[in-house]
Amino acid sequence: MATPSSVFTEMVTTTLRHTATEVTDNVSNHNALLRKLKQKGKIKTVGGGYELQFPLEYGENSTYQRYAGYDTLNTNASDVVTSAKYDWAQVALHVTASGRELRQNSGKEAMINLVKTRKANALKTAANNFSIDLYSSGALTNQIGGLSHILQTNGQGTVGGIDSSTWTFWQNAVREMAGTGTFSTSTIQNEFNTLWLNVVRGADKPDLIVASHDVYSVFEASLQQNQRYARANTGELGFEAVLYKGCEVIFDDNTNFTTTAERAYFLNTDYLYLVQHKEAQWTPDDEKKPINQDAVVVPMYWMGALVCTNRSLQGLLIDAA
Repeated sequence: MATPSSVFTEMVTTTLRHTATEVTDNVSNHNALLRKLKQKGKIKTVGGGYELQFPLEYGENSTYQRYAGYDTLNTNASDVVTSAKYDWAQVALHVTASGRELRQNSGKEAMINLVKTRKANALKTAANNFSIDLYSSGALTNQIGGLSHILQTNGQGTVGGIDSSTWTFWQNAVREMAGTGTFSTSTIQNEFNTLWLNVVRGADKPDLIVASHDVYSVFEASLQQNQRYARANTGELGFEAVLYKGCEVIFDDNTNFTTTAERAYFLNTDYLYLVQHKEAQWTPDDEKKPINQDAVVVPMYWMGALVCTNRSLQGLLIDAA
């Protein structure tokens, strides 16, 4: 005869395994950056490796030569490729139930309700906390390097194992707005325009601008006299958005990206990836039973990194401190 513990863990692991995609979807749909990456096929699943390595083109082929007749041609080797290397980060989330809860909910309907409640809470927790990590500097122990790590306020920093103070091709663009706290509806569009020109290369241009509330609200107010359009699939997911040069401008809110953050990320998501391990993409494990507690635990694991392969086409707009 099945015990409440075995019924609970079987239901949890079965539903989570069959709805692993639901966890991933819930996390990605909760965050506009992840939604954009998913939409463009930039959420990658890999099989392993000591670290995540991505090749970069950092220079031009030096053998380009105009010549005539019998001129000697340049056949020297051109060193144009290097690699960015990102460390794995790990996240664990646990669906738990005490022995008391299990025995109180031993009936079929009660057990189903308990599982649904725990599962919904896990989905919400994953979405909220992973959104915080995505905007982080990676300063917390074992935290992924988020946007504040990839796009730094001086444009430099060591990202992907490359020191951009030495290798200037790897610096992100930065625009510090004039004055301190003085940007307004009459100045914000010029600030956007100035940074935009620094992150456009031919057809390569930002396709998502994520702004803090204050920057977004001032930019939106600057457009009040004009007709604005938002993309349908952004609005359907609950993100307020306006368009700038065909690029979605949204705001986001979490503890790393507060109302007073006074910044905006100009993102070219062609060069951004969320990479995750095939065996740890919010994947449930077998139940665990603590030896000193009357409880059962079903762990869920994620392992991966936020990866950038071109920092020079990413921009950060900030207000002076």
